[in-house]
Amino acid sequence: MIMKALKETAKHFFDQEILRKYDIRGTFGKNLNEADAYYLGKSFAVFLHNKNIPLKVCVGYDGRISSPSLEKELTEGLSESNVEVVRIGLVPTPVLYFATHHIPGFVSGIMITGSHNPPDQNGFKMVADHASVFDRDISELGEIAKRGKFIDSSGEVKTTNIIEAYLSKIIKLNTPSNSILKKLKVVWDPANGAACEVIKQLVERLPGEHKVINGKVDGTFPSHHADPTQPENLVQLIDEVKKEGADLGIAFDGDGDRIGVIDSEGRILYGDQLLMIYAKDLLSRNKNAKIIADVKTSQVVFESIRNWGGEDILWKTGHSLIKQKMKEENAMLAGEMSGHVFFAEDYYGYDDAIFAAVRLLKILYDDEKSLTEIYDELPKTISTPEIRIECTEKRKFKIIDEVTLYAEKLGLSINNIDGVRVNNDLGWWLVRASNTQNCLVVRVESFSEAGLSTLCKELFEILETIENSLDLSPLGSFI
Repeated sequence: MIMKALKETAKHFFDQEILRKYDIRGTFGKNLNEADAYYLGKSFAVFLHNKNIPLKVCVGYDGRISSPSLEKELTEGLSESNVEVVRIGLVPTPVLYFATHHIPGFVSGIMITGSHNPPDQNGFKMVADHASVFDRDISELGEIAKRGKFIDSSGEVKTTNIIEAYLSKIIKLNTPSNSILKKLKVVWDPANGAACEVIKQLVERLPGEHKVINGKVDGTFPSHHADPTQPENLVQLIDEVKKEGADLGIAFDGDGDRIGVIDSEGRILYGDQLLMIYAKDLLSRNKNAKIIADVKTSQVVFESIRNWGGEDILWKTGHSLIKQKMKEENAMLAGEMSGHVFFAEDYYGYDDAIFAAVRLLKILYDDEKSLTEIYDELPKTISTPEIRIECTEKRKFKIIDEVTLYAEKLGLSINNIDGVRVNNDLGWWLVRASNTQNCLVVRVESFSEAGLSTLCKELFEILETIENSLDLSPLGSFI
């Protein structure tokens, strides 16, 4: 690659708090601003150059109020650093990922998005040569900015609309064989987020009857918080599904990479339950396929995958970590409790909630059963929700180390691939340090109320012994 020498200009110092494990994210006007976007562009150019990756980058942004100005400065920083930029406009994150596979030569991209976070927050998700930029890569970007040695040369900037190509792709891969005999009624809730326009165009091309609520992009998210993993954000969708007599409801987060699903009775299908539906479908065509699920996933998912002839892999929580593991294992499918679902059988292996929605509809069209009937047949357990226990950044990882030692002394069966997950005849419990918030994440599952209480009590006593300053009342309520 022919490149002009790096030229020392102004140094830039990102607030260390915004350099997260999976992305760069902060509060706009507080610890994140347009200068950060500009110098991220310049730093990303050097990052690509150092790795001998072509200086061609796709840029997209979500519907937050601060996103257009951040996109403008990011594009400027990139183009002033010899990067050829394709601006794809306001799109959900999966469309940005798609662009890096669809546009010839453009294998890297930056999405400006605050994802499911509050309206005043924003950030950047990055891919380089189809690989997630996270962890040490993000630290490296910070170091490049500090050194202040950037590429001083102009790159071309183009604008393109990729939505039509994206929709054609996902519809072609998910055309049902039974849509004439069966008509589904679906309510969609893009939550005033970046997926709004794509969803409105999508439903015009799908069989069945469709209604879109909260379908206008609004960065203040006036209807409800754009996070479909929280039941309170699904109340409006549940009401609409019941009122319309719909077969199901589908919800998205702010940037369209996480899915939430409601059946005709208003019951929520959580991430691991959806993964079971996708896994059974996949394994009907691909015996022995590898399927990855994160550590917060129900044990019945792993058992079901094995029963259906697949190979189950338990892995760390985090979309970047999951995508990396999928490539290493050549896995065809992966999912997280958070609603990220990754398809690689006939797709690109990234998390795409819109693809997940259309694949679910295909499954329902090709199955004689309704989603409600499928839900009723899923193996059931009793579990806590995802409990978050406030804890300082400095202390949370040390607590996990101490829990590990304590559990080992008790002779418990431990999996410490991401935090501590303990299995026994009653079920399992998990405690892990969040990589995105100052808290511990806890989940407990059993086959009975008594078993759940026993497991919660065991974990409660371990945590209380190790750190008595923690507020364990959310966990204690299940004892």
